[in-house]
Amino acid sequence: MSKQNQDPAHSVYAVDKWGKDLIVVTDEGEIGLLNPLSPETPAISLPGILQDLDQRGIKAPMLLRVSSYLENEIAHINESFADAIARVGYKGRYRGVFPIKVNQQAQVIDRIVEFGQKYSYGLEAGSKPELVIALAHRLAREALIVCNGVKDAEFIRLAILSRKIGFNTVIVLESPREVDTVIEVYKELGIEPLLGVRVKLTNQISGKWEESSGDRSAFGMNTDQLVAVVDKLRDAGLSHCLKLQHSHLGSQVPDVNDVRRAVGEACRYFTELTREGVPLTHLDLGGGMGVDYTGEKKATENSINYTVEEYCANVVETVSYAMDEAGIKHPTLVTESGRAVVATSSMLVFNVLESTLYDAPSAPEVEPDDHHLLSDLAAVNGYLSAERLQECWNDASFYRNELRALFRRGYVDLRQMARAERIYLSLMARIKALVAAAEGETDVDDELKTLADIYHCNFSLFQSLPDVWAIDQLHPIVPLQMLNQTPDRRAVLSDITCDSDGKIDRFILSDGVSPSLPVHSLPEADEYYMGVFFVGAYQETLGDLHNLFGDTNVVTIDLRPDGGFDLLHEQEGDTISEVLSYVEFDPADCVAAFRKMVDEAISTGTLQSKDRKTLMNAYRDSINGYTYYE
Repeated sequence: MSKQNQDPAHSVYAVDKWGKDLIVVTDEGEIGLLNPLSPETPAISLPGILQDLDQRGIKAPMLLRVSSYLENEIAHINESFADAIARVGYKGRYRGVFPIKVNQQAQVIDRIVEFGQKYSYGLEAGSKPELVIALAHRLAREALIVCNGVKDAEFIRLAILSRKIGFNTVIVLESPREVDTVIEVYKELGIEPLLGVRVKLTNQISGKWEESSGDRSAFGMNTDQLVAVVDKLRDAGLSHCLKLQHSHLGSQVPDVNDVRRAVGEACRYFTELTREGVPLTHLDLGGGMGVDYTGEKKATENSINYTVEEYCANVVETVSYAMDEAGIKHPTLVTESGRAVVATSSMLVFNVLESTLYDAPSAPEVEPDDHHLLSDLAAVNGYLSAERLQECWNDASFYRNELRALFRRGYVDLRQMARAERIYLSLMARIKALVAAAEGETDVDDELKTLADIYHCNFSLFQSLPDVWAIDQLHPIVPLQMLNQTPDRRAVLSDITCDSDGKIDRFILSDGVSPSLPVHSLPEADEYYMGVFFVGAYQETLGDLHNLFGDTNVVTIDLRPDGGFDLLHEQEGDTISEVLSYVEFDPADCVAAFRKMVDEAISTGTLQSKDRKTLMNAYRDSINGYTYYE
């Protein structure tokens, strides 16, 4: 059985805190995947999975989706609501919907629909294309399709017509203007719509996404607009079609007390609308259930202070008490949890290509003609000790910086400067060793953070982890192997793009967020793999084509009870040809233009005819190849 308290992996990387009993460390020091649907099955080695896929011709970098994790989260949320409903004695039901915008990939949506069938789990569509996706799936008879976002007549027409073939498609009115469009389409079709209304709550959550709630949130109507909409529907003879109240709590809500307060306010609107004669039957509380990316279990930007069970209990209890007090029938509860459903089901894995090290194992000898500052720099080694770390750091930095200034002015030549840099790096190696051997903090701990190595990795931050770049989202990142060995280096991760922003320099460790990641010296013969976990929400669709790096290979697996895995689906990553077409280049035109220049070079004598085939084949091989390092 896999160890879940093994050092140094858990003491450094906090896998036991954020792993959610899904990600563990095996006895062999590798990241292992536990099967939540078969708790007695030992963890399967993630490097072992990568080796198996490599033998099948599927190589890193890749996005690995674990179907078992998706099935587990859908069951967890639905069954937690069912347990809370039974415990509280709630007299309504729960009907969750998955917001397609969180991950629109076909393999993900197909499996959400499949796993959600027995729970009558539905879909949320925030655009016409997402509604088209939803209507292409055979949902359970009682499942909902909740239509949010700005809607034109075409969107509304399709939503209303879909009811003719059995879909429970709810048009959520976002503004008074949409009511006019709904009435027009209703008169055109003669088919009554199934309507909801989005109410803007005044309660504002805390955390990174606080602006998604409160008065300044982008969607929903205030009280004045809400009353106007109810009156307009009543005048049109459609008030009886208004069955659902939508009140978005917020996104990635970190504090469970914010959940309770927002639900309480939503209930006030529900009871008042009911007293207005609106025949509401469903209370949609939107998204908000968060993911504990860091394992802190605190109300912070990348963590939450509650469990799924506690979230569900808070919602059910609050609504139950409010409806009982108002003497109103318990409504069907709806939530639109997206991040909590899919985040854990995907991980990005990639190999480290090479490293830039900010120390050196040895120092060159000072030569007789070298500048005296170079000798002064080398002399620091003679008095470097644990008691004089700060002094030696200061001296080494001073002499190195003075030599750099002299080099810029032409007083020190290239080879002297190269010797100076290597002497400095050798001093840094000794300082690092002394710090590592020290007990407790030292005088130069903060300074050493500026000397983290750079591990150059085979992925694009902008394509695969856009939230890390754009909004400083934290994801658990950990080496996939050698975890039974103490890391001997610290590094930041640089991607394969030609961009200074293409790096990761914030990492989740057991003692908090760090600007560098403890890593191992790269093995000479084997690949060194890194994993970025809980990337199933938003990252795939938000990714862009910076430097024209396209989608990675995508693999979906299912964990078997016998400890193995089944390959369910493989999607090859984008070729250069495909990526070029995304930015309006015709690959055939590119080949033709290159061929013309090759033929012109032959005509002018700068290229020999025998080289034409080699050059054209190289161009064609590249244009049909993977955008990442092979």
